[in-house]
Amino acid sequence: MKKSEIKTNAIRLLEQKKIPFAVHNYVDSGVISGMEVAQVLEEEPDRVFKTLVTVGKSGEHYVFVVPVNRELNLKKAAAAAGEKNISMIKSKELLELTGYIHGGCSPVGMKKFFKTFLDKSAENHQTIMVSGGKIGYQIEIAPEDLGKVIRFTFEDIAD
Repeated sequence: MKKSEIKTNAIRLLEQKKIPFAVHNYVDSGVISGMEVAQVLEEEPDRVFKTLVTVGKSGEHYVFVVPVNRELNLKKAAAAAGEKNISMIKSKELLELTGYIHGGCSPVGMKKFFKTFLDKSAENHQTIMVSGGKIGYQIEIAPEDLGKVIRFTFEDIAD
């Protein structure tokens, strides 16, 4: 486990639970988009995942974690969540809801736990990268170790 110079909710939670992970810093690059993050970190885009927060027709919120080079399929997402339909939340709602801002939203350490789905492609990798909870930081973690800190199900949710 590599100690980080910055402590976000996500990093603190992983350290507290003694979960193995590594922090990758790209602060000086100025990039925000997932594809740019993968490029700057010299990682395959299918190993770098973005965290998307949605709301279902019921009003319940859901978190979907998909590779940066793919898009969330809203029909598959709704089916996985047992909803008639699902839509992305507005960017301005993200901070109040999760404690994170757009571009720095981690599936780990949100203000409240939301039912979470990880694209099944993550099962093909020993480790994946998710946001470290702040723009400029990625956490590299094994999917099974991620499952020790947040509950999620693997689903086919990306196109």
